[in-house]
Amino acid sequence: MTTLTVTLPAGAATLAARTWLRQTQHISHSQWRRLKHNGTFRINGALVNATQAVVRTGDVVSFESEKHASAITPQDLPLDIRYEDAALLVVNKPAPQLVHPLAHEPLGTLGNAVLGYYARTGQQHGFHPVHRLDRQTTGLVLIAKEPQVQYRLSPHGAKAFRRDYLALVPGTLAPADGSIDLPLGPAPDSHVRQQVTETGKPALTHYRTLRTGTIDGQTVSLLALTLATGRTHQIRVHLAHLGHPLLGDDLYGGDTRLIPRQALHAYQLTFTQPLTGENIHVTASLPADMAMLVREMCD
Repeated sequence: MTTLTVTLPAGAATLAARTWLRQTQHISHSQWRRLKHNGTFRINGALVNATQAVVRTGDVVSFESEKHASAITPQDLPLDIRYEDAALLVVNKPAPQLVHPLAHEPLGTLGNAVLGYYARTGQQHGFHPVHRLDRQTTGLVLIAKEPQVQYRLSPHGAKAFRRDYLALVPGTLAPADGSIDLPLGPAPDSHVRQQVTETGKPALTHYRTLRTGTIDGQTVSLLALTLATGRTHQIRVHLAHLGHPLLGDDLYGGDTRLIPRQALHAYQLTFTQPLTGENIHVTASLPADMAMLVREMCD
C-alpha cells in the first residue's frame, strides 16, 4: 500500500488527483492506468473514483499500485542488505544468483529473496529493481519498493544514481586512466553476446587503473570503472574490445584459469533518495574470490 500526504502549490486550493500524482509523485502512464481501475484509491480513508477525484493540501491519499500476489515466489534466502528505507533497498548480490526469475529458473533469485524478506518483516511491496547485474557479477543492486519510486530512478524518470565497479583484467591498459566511448548492440550470431557496432546505442565507460601486478607470471590490472550509460554487458564488451577481457569472462574471451566467473563487482552506489532528496552512498567490499586475487597481486 502506498500512502502519501498531499501538499499543493501555493495558491492552489484543489487539484485533480491524477495531475497531482503525475506532477509531484512522477506516476507513470502505465501505473496510472493500473491504479485507476483497481478499486483501491482512497482519500482520507474513503474509497473514491480515481479519475474524478480531487485533492487538497493535507489530504492522505492511499492506493495499491499493483497486485501483491506476485508471480515471484517468496523464499527464505540469505540477503545481504546494505541500505534500507521506506522506499528503497540496496542489496549486495552474490554470484551466480540471477536478479529476476526466468521461466526455467523460477527460484533462488534475488527477487525470490527480497519478497521472502518482505514477508518475514511484514512489508507489502513488489520487486522493482532499478538496474540489474549479470548472474556472475557480484555487488550492489538498487531496488525500489514501489513502481513510482523505480520510475523516478529509471532512465524514464529522474535518473539520479551512479554505479562504480571493480574489475580484474589481463595486461596493462594504455592509457592507464581514460574513457571508452563505443556504441554497443547485439551480436548477429548470438542471442546473448553484444558487440561494438556503429549501429548500436551510445555507451560510455570511464576507467582508472588502481593497481597492476602479476599472478602466476601473468600481468593483471585492478580497474575502477564508472558507467555513464547502462547497456547490456557494457563493461565486459568495452574491455574485451580493447583486448583486455575480464578475467573469467569466457563469453568474451576471458581466461578462466584464475577465476571461473567474470571478475566484476559493483562496489559502490551513489544516489539521491527521490522522495527526501537525501544523498545516499553505499559500498560493498570485494567478494572473497576477487579479494584473493588482489592479495596475490600484492605478494
